[in-house]
Amino acid sequence: MSQILHSSSVKKLITKGLKAECKSLRENNIFPQLKVILVGSDPASLIYTANKKKYCEKIGAICEIVALDEKISEADFRKTIDQINKDELVHGCIIQLPLPKHLSHLDVGHLVVKEKDVDGFNPENLYALMRNGNDSKDFISCTPKGILTLMQESQIAVAGKHVVIVGRSMIVGKPLAMLLTNHNATVTLAHSQTENLKTLTKSCDILVSAIGKANFIDETYISANKNQVIIDVGMNTDAQGQLCGDVHYERVVNLVSAITPVPGGVGPMTIVSLAQNLLQASKNKLSL
Repeated sequence: MSQILHSSSVKKLITKGLKAECKSLRENNIFPQLKVILVGSDPASLIYTANKKKYCEKIGAICEIVALDEKISEADFRKTIDQINKDELVHGCIIQLPLPKHLSHLDVGHLVVKEKDVDGFNPENLYALMRNGNDSKDFISCTPKGILTLMQESQIAVAGKHVVIVGRSMIVGKPLAMLLTNHNATVTLAHSQTENLKTLTKSCDILVSAIGKANFIDETYISANKNQVIIDVGMNTDAQGQLCGDVHYERVVNLVSAITPVPGGVGPMTIVSLAQNLLQASKNKLSL
C-alpha cells in the first residue's frame, strides 16, 4: 500500500509553531509584515495571492496585496518595489509571477533586497544555497524548502538517495537540486532535452516532477520494484478541466512506495515555507 504524502498534518503541526513564534515577535514589538506585489488580474495569481494573505493572517502576521494596474510602467513598477525595500515596517516582499509581457524581461531576484527576499530568488540567497550554507538567516526558495520539509516530516530519507528532478526552472528544479545535494542526495537534473528520460526515472529512488505538463509521468516512467517516492510539483488542468499534477496519479499510485497528491501535497507546503521565511526575516531584524 502506497504512502500518500498529504501535507495537511505537517502543515497543521508547523502552523502551531508559527503562531507561537509570531506571538513572541509581536510581544517584542516586531509585527511580521509581508507585501505581495500583484500586477494585473490573472485568475490563478488572484487565488494564489489570496491564499498567501489568508495563511499569513492565520498565524498572526500582516499581509498586504499591492495590486498594480496591468499596464503600469516599468519605472513605476520599480519605484513601488524600491519603496517597499526601504520601508522599515515591512519584513518580506514577493512579486507574484507571471508578470505582464512588458515586464517579463525583469529578473525579480534582483529587485527585492536580500533581507526581504522571502521567495529566495535574490542572487545572495541563491549563492548561500550553492555554497551549502547552514545560516538560517538566509532564505531558501519556498517550493524546494516545502518539498524537503514534507519529506523530512514524513520520515523519507534523502541522504544517500538518487533523486531525479524533471524540470530545471529557477523556481523549483535548480534550487531543489542544490538543496537536496546539500542534504547528501545524489541529484540528476533532467529536462525536455534529456535523452532516455524513462530509463533515468526508472533508476532513481526519488522522482520529482516539476515540468507543468498534465499527467505527463505515467506508469511507463516508474520502476517495477514499487520502491520509489514520487513528488509531484505540477499544478495543471486536464482535458476535462480538472486540477491535476504532472503525474498520472491513478496509474502510478499503486506502483510506488509514496506519492504526493494534487491538490493537497506540495502546494500547501510552499505557503508554509513562505511564512517560515517571513518570520525568519522578522527575527533577523530583531537580532540586529
